[in-house]
Amino acid sequence: MSSCRRLGGGLVQPGGSLKLSCVVSGFSLDNHAVGWFRQAPGKEREGVSCINSVGRIYYPDSVKGRFTISRDNAKNTMYLQMNSMKPEDTAVYYCAEDRRIHISPLILCDSGMDNYSKGTLVTVSS
Repeated sequence: MSSCRRLGGGLVQPGGSLKLSCVVSGFSLDNHAVGWFRQAPGKEREGVSCINSVGRIYYPDSVKGRFTISRDNAKNTMYLQMNSMKPEDTAVYYCAEDRRIHISPLILCDSGMDNYSKGTLVTVSS
């Protein structure tokens, strides 16, 4: 059974940075689709960065240039570096994994993934 366990979250000021971590188990990061999603109050879940099984990455326009997804295969850990944060980035964030291969990362972010971690609240406020 595969699983994701997220670490991090908290309060950050507008313009600040925060890095989320997610430890995975039951699969290898280097050939597996993974991603980060978020859900703000009253809004639908949104994919903010997705990597497909061959390493292609997608970011929606809302975070492009500010968020970066990465992974450390040796540590079984994936990361989301968030810079130049805005109040509209406030949401509960989740890491996720998906068993499908050769699926576009845009589709993964739009359609969602198989399994999600528990969420962590990120609040951007002064």
